[in-house]
Amino acid sequence: MKYRFIFLILVCLAAMINLAADWPQFLGPQRNSTSIETGLLQTWDAKGPPVLWQKDIGEGYSSPVVAGERLVLFHRLGDEEIVECLNAASGKEIWKHREATNYSDPLGKGDGPRSTPLIAGEHVYTLSPGGRLLCLKLANGTKIWQRELLQDYNVPPSYFGVGTSPILESGWLLVNVGGRNAGIVAFDPDSGKEVWKATPDGASYASPVAADIDGVRHVVFFTRQGIVSLDPASGNVRFSKRWRSRMDASVNAASPVVIGDCLFFTACYETGAILVRAKKDALDEIWSNDRSLSCHFSTPVYHEGYLYGFDGRQESGTEFRCIEAKTGKVCWSKEGFGCGSMIWAEGHLIVLSEGGELVLIECTSAKYREKARAAVLMGPCRAHMALANGRLYARDNRKLVCWNLKK
Repeated sequence: MKYRFIFLILVCLAAMINLAADWPQFLGPQRNSTSIETGLLQTWDAKGPPVLWQKDIGEGYSSPVVAGERLVLFHRLGDEEIVECLNAASGKEIWKHREATNYSDPLGKGDGPRSTPLIAGEHVYTLSPGGRLLCLKLANGTKIWQRELLQDYNVPPSYFGVGTSPILESGWLLVNVGGRNAGIVAFDPDSGKEVWKATPDGASYASPVAADIDGVRHVVFFTRQGIVSLDPASGNVRFSKRWRSRMDASVNAASPVVIGDCLFFTACYETGAILVRAKKDALDEIWSNDRSLSCHFSTPVYHEGYLYGFDGRQESGTEFRCIEAKTGKVCWSKEGFGCGSMIWAEGHLIVLSEGGELVLIECTSAKYREKARAAVLMGPCRAHMALANGRLYARDNRKLVCWNLKK
């Protein structure tokens, strides 16, 4: 009996280690662009880290995701949207699922997917810019179900198609659909059937996050109208706050950032940033302004009291900044990144600039300290990176690259 107990403990520990090494959804395991991996490279030369493999791909801003030795990529080639499963270590194809599409971005900002796939258990979920919510088997790519959300919920047209990424919470698949009477909808992940719907909020390009605050589970959305926290099991609204630009031609696109019992939201279009303290069924504003960290679409990263992000609109130029989270005080700024993306790992920020440069920065509030830089991709790079099992994955509209970050 004693040895069986020890064996079960070892199995559980192994499962936890494997889970920690995965990057199965948008912004990683906890949706905060943070990795717990260690033994990573502390610098690299002008060529970048060692390349393990690379693959020609189609267009899109959807991030790669990884579970075990399977990587899933969502991209578009011609008139097809492709969900592709690759061996994460070698890049070899395992399966490929194709869906016809006629989506055309009304403002010419690209016709590929924006939403990042979600790997959950034996399933993969994708959400196309035209509103197709798709569930596939992770093992072989077989279609299990699909929903056409724009038609099913009479969703008004948006500027850049659908761009939010689904989340699985309390057993339900949650999406900011944006229907007039179905702002946020929960679906049964096994069948696609509606479970509950809540709020009249329009859809944004931000993705929801989840957290335990004040003794209850919150799933937090930054919708087109503003801040919404729900009970993920029932859909009951815990609290909400209208917080958006006065300009109609605007978007909310950076995901909420959880900081203990506080939540940070940021947007451009003369909106700015706000830090609130969340309670079970209410929130209190701590500070807000349009001077600290107004992010267009890239989600900031929080670490030990400070937020790191890209301040400013993509069209007019940005600054990479560090601010003190509790006050909004700007600690330092650095130009030249565009609207990039980043991952915190082992005391560093791994940053992919919009122009395709991979930069390693020491994560400190004292000053900007760059340790390595290499031109690795062709811009624009707007998909977030993934870091799993010592391998870093990033893409542009032509190529997906895997680098070895292990020492």
